[in-house]
Amino acid sequence: MILVTGAAGYIGSHCVLALLEKGCEVLAFDNLSLGHIETIEILKKYGNLTFIKGDLLNKQDIDDVFKKYSIDSVFHFAAFSQVAESVKEPKKYYRNNVVGTLNLLDSMIENDVKKIVFSSTAATYGEVKYVPIDEKHPQEPINPYGKTKLMIENIMDDYDCAYGLKSVRLRYFNVAGADTKVRIGEWHDNETHLIPNILKSTFDNKKTFEMYGCDYDTKDGTCQRDYINIEDLINAHILALEYLNKNLKTNCFNLGTKSGNTVKEVFSLCEKVTNKSIDVKKMPRRQGDPMVLIADNKKARDILGWEPKKTLTDSIESAYKWEEKLYNLIK
Repeated sequence: MILVTGAAGYIGSHCVLALLEKGCEVLAFDNLSLGHIETIEILKKYGNLTFIKGDLLNKQDIDDVFKKYSIDSVFHFAAFSQVAESVKEPKKYYRNNVVGTLNLLDSMIENDVKKIVFSSTAATYGEVKYVPIDEKHPQEPINPYGKTKLMIENIMDDYDCAYGLKSVRLRYFNVAGADTKVRIGEWHDNETHLIPNILKSTFDNKKTFEMYGCDYDTKDGTCQRDYINIEDLINAHILALEYLNKNLKTNCFNLGTKSGNTVKEVFSLCEKVTNKSIDVKKMPRRQGDPMVLIADNKKARDILGWEPKKTLTDSIESAYKWEEKLYNLIK
């Protein structure tokens, strides 16, 4: 059985779906503070899924999982992940992300479970010193969110040396899109991600889209990001687990496309896909936002055999179909 923490969230739920479709037995663990039970109910239709509502901050919750079920490996997605919020409320992020992960890792060690695929982030790199960013780029995060993820990576190194816990850390760049069949997608009650926010602005009587930071030293003044499709991203997770099963070796990989798009370029693509004109309000920069983040994905290609296949347009199209479905579901 494979344990997935944060299974009701955006990326965790897509990982659960992919595992179920491969015929894996999955235990989904989530406290539902950000995820939705409706997502879990949808996932149950597609395979052998057990759901446990629990909180990693309560170690007994996760201890009970390992005692009751025979867990072979873990995908760890459970975390708070909003950069701006982490700057305003660092204690919330250090406690939830770091302490919660420590409880998970300790339970794994105590129950002789030694394989984990960890949801890390390009935010561990901080301000870019060169582009594209490879795994050897200095890790100097500039916000508490990135610092919590780097701290966890360092803890995992120490746990490998001391206890033999093997991990693959996947450093995401910007994730976009939804399940191609529109069964699940990105669903945050307080949405902060760029593409869903642009798409949401086409509903609700033409809500104005707020564009943060238009004075960066880029080709059009807006931040530049590397957008990776959610299904491509999850494929890398499956390959990462296969790598762990075969090699039983700790490693890290960047997950991105090696190409970048500015906020204005993404905005234009969204207008094209939706065939709608979207009102924009220019806003100041958000604290903690790096100017450029573009991945060098050569290591993942060479070692995992991973290849991103979907375009940014593909991601926006699937995200838009999901937003239409979600809007009709919750309006």
